[in-house]
Amino acid sequence: MATSAIFEKLVLHAPHWSGKQFLPAFIYGTAWKKESTTDLLYQALNNGFTAIDTAAQPKHYREDLVAAGVSRAIKDGKIKRSEIYLQTKFTSVAGQDPENMPYDENSPLVEQVAASVTSSLRHFNFANVVKDDDSAEPYIDTLVLHSALQSINETMDVWHALEQYVPNKIRNLGISNCNLFTLMDVYERSTIKPSVVQNRFYPSTKFDIGVRKFCQEKNIIYQSFWTLSANPQLTRSSEVGALASQLDISPESALYCLVLGLGNVTILNGTKSLEHMQEDWKAVPKAKEFAESYPEHWKSAMAKFRKLIGQPQP
Repeated sequence: MATSAIFEKLVLHAPHWSGKQFLPAFIYGTAWKKESTTDLLYQALNNGFTAIDTAAQPKHYREDLVAAGVSRAIKDGKIKRSEIYLQTKFTSVAGQDPENMPYDENSPLVEQVAASVTSSLRHFNFANVVKDDDSAEPYIDTLVLHSALQSINETMDVWHALEQYVPNKIRNLGISNCNLFTLMDVYERSTIKPSVVQNRFYPSTKFDIGVRKFCQEKNIIYQSFWTLSANPQLTRSSEVGALASQLDISPESALYCLVLGLGNVTILNGTKSLEHMQEDWKAVPKAKEFAESYPEHWKSAMAKFRKLIGQPQP
């Protein structure tokens, strides 16, 4: 594989259905945006983003306002539903606001899953704005289990309940906030294998070296979050600063490019700033061109970055 291929869209491994889906370098993260969600998402869809992450968790996400932003963009002819990767989550009772959750907390797990998925699909019904050549039926590109439950048996009860919706209402499944052992357990016990893992990329988990290696081996895309907020020491490092200077980009964008350079990674990017949106999307082709034009310099930059995060060299 050419060095620059790491900057191409990643193909979701989905043997359970005949379609093909791609993940771009950045997924727009919609957590904690509250009433600003619709406007910020619309801005993102007008500035390079085609992939969206949300959750059926009113405590931190406004899935309904995500849907409103998507609906506005489709209605205005900015994008088609079929061109959007829309990812949401099932969040267990432990992660919900007791006063505001998309299901009855006293109902069986299978019913909680059904109510949550139904709520998400109701939000993601764009039949009134899509054109004739677009997808009218509501569907979810990937449904992510927000975190494992207290036991592996409960976790798998939820997973098996979600499997029943694949591949029609839900195209793919994923898991978030998981360690390597949980991921391996879910992978071995599932019929529909996880297509994505969404985890914090930070020092406390040694930058998920083991999880990312497993993902690479099993064709699972790793979605990195907290990439900037949890890593000020990386942003300020000489390794990141050197690439920022070489490409004439910000240290934040340079860190994103180096994380993408690890391979099989896409990044949750939740910036509210139009300027940062544009900077980040311009940085990716710059890094790709640099990797193609100066492969030895790029390999050196990546070797130094791997050393910085404690990852063995390939």
